[in-house]
Amino acid sequence: MKIVDVQKPKTPVKQRLIRWGSVSIFVLICIWAFASMPNIEIKDTAAETSRAIIDGILHPDWAYVYTGDGEDLTFLMIETLAIAFLGTFISIVFCIPFSIWAAKNIVRWKIFSGAGKVVLSLVRTIPELVMALLFVKVVGPGAFCGVLALGLHSIGMLGKLNSEEIEKIDMGPVEAMSAAGSNRMKSFWFAVVPQVVPQFLSLALYRFEINVRSATILGIAGAGGIGAPMIFAMHGRDWDRVGIILLGIIIMVTLIDFISGRIRRKLV
Repeated sequence: MKIVDVQKPKTPVKQRLIRWGSVSIFVLICIWAFASMPNIEIKDTAAETSRAIIDGILHPDWAYVYTGDGEDLTFLMIETLAIAFLGTFISIVFCIPFSIWAAKNIVRWKIFSGAGKVVLSLVRTIPELVMALLFVKVVGPGAFCGVLALGLHSIGMLGKLNSEEIEKIDMGPVEAMSAAGSNRMKSFWFAVVPQVVPQFLSLALYRFEINVRSATILGIAGAGGIGAPMIFAMHGRDWDRVGIILLGIIIMVTLIDFISGRIRRKLV
């Protein structure tokens, strides 16, 4: 019986050079990033502060959950959820025309669909917190400012994701309706919309999850919600108040993620 020696094919020199070159570039970027940071130092009070934060989480200020004065944890959590919900609702409504505009299989001329993609990119490049700072100057501080910031930023994100879903559809039904004499509006409504509605709703729920998290920090910029009281409590070293706020945020975000995840699994 003849034994055949099967050798593993050698990796070409060019591939090895590309692999090691990529690794070397990545290492150099990491070194450059750390070297570019300002002096990193741990304060002498770091351990004490960490223990205080943990103690505040373990022994939260339960009296702050509900005080009835409109500035307690319950009211601020409801306000945070309302900001996230309204911001998401605004983005769902206004992202639809942008999604159609940016879909290259719906718009005839690629230059127009490309322009739509550029507009959506410009909108979503500005972070929610920066938008909140801008809207504070326009409409003043408050929850409405947070709604506008989340809504505008989410239009850019949902518009991009929804346009990609439109580009993935099967164009067969659209072509069949056009061949039967249907106009573009009817073809879109009866051949495109049924294919993308489940994905649109799933993306909207996912965006709502993100907006709930974002709404918890917009208060730093004066855009309402639970963010500002948490910052004030941290500056005042009121760690038991910080603890109850963190617990409230954790519970709220966890519940929203769980409920939204269950709904999204049924949709898609």
